[in-house]
Amino acid sequence: MPAIAAHEYSPWDFWREASVDDREAQLALQQALVDGHPRHALGDECFISGLASIDNDSLQLGDRTYVAAGAYLTGDLVTGADCSVNPYTVIRGRVAMGDGVRIGAHTSILGFNHSMESGTPVFRQPLTSKGIQIGDDVWIGSHVVILDGVRVGSHSVLAASAVVTKDVPEGAVVGGNPARFIRWRVEPDDTGIAPTAAAEAAARAPEDSTPEPEEAADAPALGLLPALAGGHPARTFAPAVAEDDEAGQAAIDPGADDDLGTSRAPDSSGPQGHGGFSPAEADTGAGEGAHTGAGTESGPASSPSGPRSDVSRLRAGAALTDAHDGLAERVAEFAERARGEASAVLDRAWRDDLALFADKPGATPTVRAQCDAIEIADLLLGTPPAQASAAAQIRRLQDWQDAATGAVAPLDVSGRPQEGLGFSHPDVAYHVLSVGYALDLLDSSFSSPLTWVTAATPERVVAFCESLPWATDAWGAGHHIDGFGTAILWTKRAGHAIPPGVEEALFGWLLLRTDPHTGMWGSPATDGDLLPVVNGFYRASRGTFAQFGVPLPRPERVIDTVLRHTRSPRWFAPGARNACNVLDIAHPLWLTRGSGYRVDEVRDLAARLLSDALQTWTTRAGFSFREPSPATRGLAETEPGLQGTEMWLAILWYLADLAGVSDALGYRPRGVHRPEPALTLA
Repeated sequence: MPAIAAHEYSPWDFWREASVDDREAQLALQQALVDGHPRHALGDECFISGLASIDNDSLQLGDRTYVAAGAYLTGDLVTGADCSVNPYTVIRGRVAMGDGVRIGAHTSILGFNHSMESGTPVFRQPLTSKGIQIGDDVWIGSHVVILDGVRVGSHSVLAASAVVTKDVPEGAVVGGNPARFIRWRVEPDDTGIAPTAAAEAAARAPEDSTPEPEEAADAPALGLLPALAGGHPARTFAPAVAEDDEAGQAAIDPGADDDLGTSRAPDSSGPQGHGGFSPAEADTGAGEGAHTGAGTESGPASSPSGPRSDVSRLRAGAALTDAHDGLAERVAEFAERARGEASAVLDRAWRDDLALFADKPGATPTVRAQCDAIEIADLLLGTPPAQASAAAQIRRLQDWQDAATGAVAPLDVSGRPQEGLGFSHPDVAYHVLSVGYALDLLDSSFSSPLTWVTAATPERVVAFCESLPWATDAWGAGHHIDGFGTAILWTKRAGHAIPPGVEEALFGWLLLRTDPHTGMWGSPATDGDLLPVVNGFYRASRGTFAQFGVPLPRPERVIDTVLRHTRSPRWFAPGARNACNVLDIAHPLWLTRGSGYRVDEVRDLAARLLSDALQTWTTRAGFSFREPSPATRGLAETEPGLQGTEMWLAILWYLADLAGVSDALGYRPRGVHRPEPALTLA
């Protein structure tokens, strides 16, 4: 029996020391892993042992990441650069990790779980998955167990045999069963965490480390709550850093006082929450996946003799699908199928008992469900929904308007609008969009003026903009800007008088408050995550600059910010994506396409996201809000419904247009998500 090559178990020197034949064999193995697997992507100078079991639904390995013999990988795994999966490590479920994560032998990282309700055998119960997030520069000792739902902060150390059931603060050393705080590897002063709060949080290992929402305050302007407050519990990965450890798998002495070493990421932009992760990575302008680290276990950061060009072609073929790979044909096939099943999708959501649409079977009817049904029918059938006449649908939407204010409130259990709610309510604000555009698609309009605009003044508009929670919830702020901007649209369309200076006050405030670095408005989450900023930008820009055809002030910075945000596996790994998060990058990238900036990256990203999304349509039911995956099966947000279907149909158009294949769809959004301006300011 031939001896097993040492590189199968100790692969960090493979690309420096392996023979030409061994290198070619490794490339062939990697090619076999990505062939026929559009959700598999391998970075430059990766190594995967032929003795490892790779059974992932999606697999994305960053540059110079290795998987040693005996490892067992399933589910959805995304790693950054320079990560090590040492012998007999098990990684299952939905797991995302940053750069420089070193995982010792015999460790289990389990990003899923079984439910265990009584009365049913466990093996018959559905799987659940919250996912596991691991930051940058994390050392995980041998025989560690990390359970589903845990977030491990950057620069932390998990001692050998630790059982990690709660979040690990950034920079902490933890150990034991269950894992407890031992000491700091990176002092809290260096991470931006208050020392006492961080130590208490680490020792306490709270059940839920998600930051509590801030108390909503009353807004004096336009009756608008600066609410929907509270940071998004999110994270992004910081740039890679160099390491000194050789194998990353030795046992850690929990009681040792020696210096474990500090290898800080270069960005530290503000205080972190007690379970926080590293700040958002610095935008180097060097494109996605930029790496500036020095030599690592896998070899030098740039190896002239390494197989970078060969593996780059592997990665491109696996991760990026463009029109040359039959994307247009698949788009056309999808569109034909969706049109053929559109009536069934609408029938599924119709409730005969109330003569109303619900988002999905068994759900309570909502205002939005009626509007989503109208948008879906317009996109796929070119007609109003057949469940009721157009006149009846117009009458119902107009009857739901409050005659005094023009507001449309959420429905109660009987299907009638709730009383006493104004435009400060988030649903009422959104109904300005959904009801207004649904009526527009039916060749009608609101029957009553929208006092949100007709009673405004320039001073109140400025106060309104200032009152919004840009620092704590940029998405919530953008949500209300979108509603107010769209109220201006319908007011102008109807010919109602708008007090002088109202439009100028709104656009002037936004132009003057644009962040020169992001091109957007508001602040990231406390851990540096860009989700609230990017999502808030989509909402605010959709209802203003896009809706009225006004050029954005900093389009290139918008593109940089969006592309940086899309590198976060928390939001964009397969199975983690949802309609809001994908729409909120697709629309800004489409809106800024005329700049000609980073067009190849944008096109490739759009093609990849489009290719994945085409596979998530459910027969005769449509799209779910969140992409389904084996790890998320059974979650309510992965059940198909009208909202998911309407949003993903619009998303597909934007992605297809960015990828150059939108003609194959045979439709173009005309409602809330229309690409063209609805009106120009004059």
